[in-house]
Amino acid sequence: MFVRNESFQGFTRSYPVITTLVAIHIILYIWVYFFPFLGGKLVMDWGLGINYLIEMGEYWRLVTPIFLHGSLMHMLFNSFSLVLFGPALESMLGKFRFIAAYFTAGILANIVTLFLEGPMYAHLGASGAIYGLFGLYLYMVLVRKDLIDPGSAQLIITIMVIGVIMTFVNPGINRIAHIFGLISGAAIAPIILLGVTRYGRYNRSSGRGDSGDIGFDPDRWRKRDRNKQRMKVAFICIGALALFLFIIFAIL
Repeated sequence: MFVRNESFQGFTRSYPVITTLVAIHIILYIWVYFFPFLGGKLVMDWGLGINYLIEMGEYWRLVTPIFLHGSLMHMLFNSFSLVLFGPALESMLGKFRFIAAYFTAGILANIVTLFLEGPMYAHLGASGAIYGLFGLYLYMVLVRKDLIDPGSAQLIITIMVIGVIMTFVNPGINRIAHIFGLISGAAIAPIILLGVTRYGRYNRSSGRGDSGDIGFDPDRWRKRDRNKQRMKVAFICIGALALFLFIIFAIL
């Protein structure tokens, strides 16, 4: 599931969203740190997530930090994580759902950062969005076991445990973005994964014989019950996330 054996051209054709995101990471890093006199400094100044500026109405700063990074290792680590763990989800979800999941988790992580950190707090990096992808995988491991094989599930759990430990060990990390990116990804997973199969969003072979004719599906009632249960879980997760954000708003 996470083994990459495509050529560069094959990878870019198969995973255009991942390719585009990584390209943006690299281009912006080079622009900001090697060509500050050609607008790179402005890109950083206007893209950095600074809480008091967001409170003053510069709401684009909830999105732009997802594309920026503070160092070469920061950018390479996040880009490598996308290349390693993103393709399976892009293939499974399709472009639109993958983009929706990635940026929803990243923006929610930045919103929680806005409310839980001080007004002078500044942040940048794609980590909140990437941890959102881990949140999707976590939901698969716990609920949608049909979407992930046992070996991949063990790998994901191991990587997440290491990631959470490193989040609290490294003082320079935006811990809130990591933790709430993970929570946000798991919370939106029931909606994002609705109707998704391991090999794509639609299981075209379901209910069809070898000839392609529509046939009788003896498991249709069980599938219908399963979908109802997933919808219930989706509403509960979305409601819990909404309640949590409401509490934060109320407290602050």
